[in-house]
Amino acid sequence: MTEHEMAEIFEKNRSILITGVTVENRTVDIFVDEKGTIGSIGPGVRKHHQGEADFVIDGDGAIAIPGFVNTHTHAAMTLLRGYADDMVLQDWLVQKIWPLEAHLTGEDVYWGTRLACLEMIRTGTTAFNDMYFFMDEAARAVDDAGVRAVLSYGFIDLNDPEKREKECRATESLAARIRTLGNPRIAAAAGPHAVYTVSPEGLQWCAEFAREEKIGIHIHLAETEKEVTDCVEQHGKRPAAHLDACGVLTPRTLVAHCCWLNEAECALLGERGTSPSHNPASNMKLATNRAMPYHWLSLAGANITLGTDGCASNNSLDMFGAAKTAALLQKFFWNNPTLLPAPEALRMATINGAKALGLPTGRLVKGAPADIVLVATRAAANTPLHHATSNLVYACSGGEVETTLCNGRVLMLNREIPGEDEVLAGAAGAASALVKRAGSCKGDS
Repeated sequence: MTEHEMAEIFEKNRSILITGVTVENRTVDIFVDEKGTIGSIGPGVRKHHQGEADFVIDGDGAIAIPGFVNTHTHAAMTLLRGYADDMVLQDWLVQKIWPLEAHLTGEDVYWGTRLACLEMIRTGTTAFNDMYFFMDEAARAVDDAGVRAVLSYGFIDLNDPEKREKECRATESLAARIRTLGNPRIAAAAGPHAVYTVSPEGLQWCAEFAREEKIGIHIHLAETEKEVTDCVEQHGKRPAAHLDACGVLTPRTLVAHCCWLNEAECALLGERGTSPSHNPASNMKLATNRAMPYHWLSLAGANITLGTDGCASNNSLDMFGAAKTAALLQKFFWNNPTLLPAPEALRMATINGAKALGLPTGRLVKGAPADIVLVATRAAANTPLHHATSNLVYACSGGEVETTLCNGRVLMLNREIPGEDEVLAGAAGAASALVKRAGSCKGDS
């Protein structure tokens, strides 16, 4: 491909023929039409589309997989990467994270989210589920980056009726703003933060608003043991039962963490069709002291997904790392080496995540949106290649991703991402200014 063709392929959706890639142990070609849909996939597809495609990408034996779906992030927290590590959770929040976030601006969130999208594109993630603040700016960043996202405003009322009204208006405003964008890659969700930061009235309002608007719900659940004991003391119920009483547990709901669920709560999530998001790296780093009970959730038929959490508590948005960590943590904590095998971990990161967010993605089949990631096989991590799925989960990192497409648009080709330097500079500048601003305000107080 010439330099001119390389530049053109990034500009907008074109018909693309991807040749010689491995999908489920078969060598196939993939034709992507101008609408961003997989028009054909299988052996010998090139014979029918060679002259029709605007561009041809030589897969060179790469493994083709659906783009990863990260079901729990706070994307703009890339600006806080490495800012506060190796701390007790409550101290981390109260002393470092919340004071800095008090000085966030919309521009900060734009650049932090653009940086997150850049990292996700580079490591094979094409869709994510996000909860944070200034989410209109997050939407702008997602639109510019070309990926998919479900965006929710972090609703926190702290049992204050006046604050609850403001949070309701902010949630309504975000949903209305995203509707006006008319962008099929961007959707809204209600984002009640957690049972310990949102009143029962706030939870009920979010549940009803999501039902009326036909949008999802994104909430933290049973992340710590303290959350469970406090919920029982205050509401007479464990967190999952409390959310259910407030109408929050639905098939459109994504619950993050779920470390301290008991067996009955896992059964409840399965009955309600609610999707849990496993965030192993964040939970291990912040020492939540218990792994998500994957085996109970699986037995209950829950649609289990995978997330990274934000970069302040994980430091990385690489879903390859999340998949490996999830598989290893489950085996180690529950003392069962057969728990969460590689194929299940890969499904959590793709088709399960897409289902949880209501996306038509997660599979490489004719008619599906072309969210496609090519993973190099001519790499040390993939040599030898006895079992591709095992290599993807246990050996690979985002560094093996060569090419990323979302909705048929090429976002990265042969490790090249247009505009990367601008994003890195913008995000670095925003992070530096944020820390400086917070520091100078602290000194004035």
